[in-house]
Amino acid sequence: MKLGTAIAEIMKREGIEILCGYPVNHLIEHAANADIRPVMVRQERIGLHMADAISRVTSGHTIGAFCMQHGPGAENAMGGVAQCFGESVPVLVLPMGYARRLANIEPNFNSSQAMRAFAKSAEPINIAAEVCNIFRRAFTKLKNGRGGPVIVEIPADMWNEEVPEPLNYTPVLRTRYGADPVHVKEAAALLMSAKRPVIYAGQGVHYAKAWPQLRRLAERLAIPVTTSLGGKSSFPETHPLSLGSGGLAVPRAVPKFLGEADVIFGIGCSFTETSFGIAMPKGKTIIHSTLDPAHLNKDVEARIGLVGDAGLVLDALLEEINRSVNADRDASTVAAEIAASHKEWLAKWMPKLTSNDAPLNPYRVLWDLQHTVDIKNTIITHDAGSPRDQLSPFWKPVEPLSYIGWGKTTQLGYGLGLAMGAKLAKPDKLCINVWGDAAIGFTGMDFETAVRERIPIMSILLNNFSMAIELKVMPISTEKYRSTDISGDYAAMARAFGGHGERVTKPEDIVPAIRRGIAKTKEGIPVLLEFITSKETEVSRPGT
Repeated sequence: MKLGTAIAEIMKREGIEILCGYPVNHLIEHAANADIRPVMVRQERIGLHMADAISRVTSGHTIGAFCMQHGPGAENAMGGVAQCFGESVPVLVLPMGYARRLANIEPNFNSSQAMRAFAKSAEPINIAAEVCNIFRRAFTKLKNGRGGPVIVEIPADMWNEEVPEPLNYTPVLRTRYGADPVHVKEAAALLMSAKRPVIYAGQGVHYAKAWPQLRRLAERLAIPVTTSLGGKSSFPETHPLSLGSGGLAVPRAVPKFLGEADVIFGIGCSFTETSFGIAMPKGKTIIHSTLDPAHLNKDVEARIGLVGDAGLVLDALLEEINRSVNADRDASTVAAEIAASHKEWLAKWMPKLTSNDAPLNPYRVLWDLQHTVDIKNTIITHDAGSPRDQLSPFWKPVEPLSYIGWGKTTQLGYGLGLAMGAKLAKPDKLCINVWGDAAIGFTGMDFETAVRERIPIMSILLNNFSMAIELKVMPISTEKYRSTDISGDYAAMARAFGGHGERVTKPEDIVPAIRRGIAKTKEGIPVLLEFITSKETEVSRPGT
């Protein structure tokens, strides 16, 4: 059996049905021969973003995979690999490599060396007979512990090598581990005695599929819940105990309740300090539950550490709490306080959310979008900058994995690939990406990929003909050289690629355009709705 055939067979046994990629990488042909669908992109980073989303929306139970050419193809892919590393997403990355005799000679690009710094593991195949052991190690890392990209580099002179038959490979195990029972008891006692506790839920809740346990804990002890952007949709934001989620922009209730908390329980999170996440207030008692012990005391000081799978940790906590608390505590007082905070905050923002101005206010576009789509049947993501900050505080997901949030590293153009990957993994969902005219400049050509590969997503483009968020930090270059000006007719671009493109300029046309777009996606046609918006720069920051 040739090496490529063996790799494709291993992938198939591990449940991989889609291989995103860009040639030349001979694995594409071997995968197609094994009935693994190859999806070809226009640039490498997008393919990694698609694989990233496949892993995310399946809680890592289907591993996204991407392959690319050696040399420049691998070099172009590095940003996407780094994004997976920053967001702890398990993705199998399969670069071709230079022939073994050249692999370590400068200036040849060696993926297994160059990407090791931002991968969970990186290993080349140097002996064909070792392919099963190499992939056994790779998939074990992908399916266990904290997520991250895993690199398996395939040298260009390996394809005709023979792998011994029969192929000695069975899908690798998937394990979970839980916290020390002593620490569980301590954490339970602290939560039960806390006067103003808050739960901060991260994306570890999604990977553990621990959504029911999170809700049970919140309701049992009447604890308000906020989430990171990665953890958004792990707790329904229409729930009376939901504070909403936080990134750079937050609902007012999030900083208010965190600031007044005596105990903060972080579950399935890293507490990584980032400009695009919630800043934890100083001087709080923190219980930190994380899958990775290296996260403990990394950015915040933890009183109690619970190392393990979020589901197992929550199960153990609930069992301990239920020994003392056998009925849900009355949540009416705290729920009323949350509702009052939300009401006061929304009242401030409602003029923007319902603005009748033209150019359109982007908040109005996203408010109408939320109230037009079927939220339960929608997966939405955003791009960096304004789209993230204008969407995330106000969008209220009600189903797990219906919002792909991110923010530790914020690559422009990320949302398009995420939406396409989500649609490939969940074809019955309406999959939306929200981006701006800066982001589309990075990855807009891959809208053609959506058309060509029959991936009917809906792209919401907020076009203000400017790098609006940069206006305050680039006043001189803008005044003298118009450095923040950007433009384009992107709806026309979508139509030129064979998709459905509309440009919308009037408030009364927003909802009809969205409805037409949804209908087109149901016909199998990718959609780009371009909304001409104002240069809105205000975001809902703490204290506003």
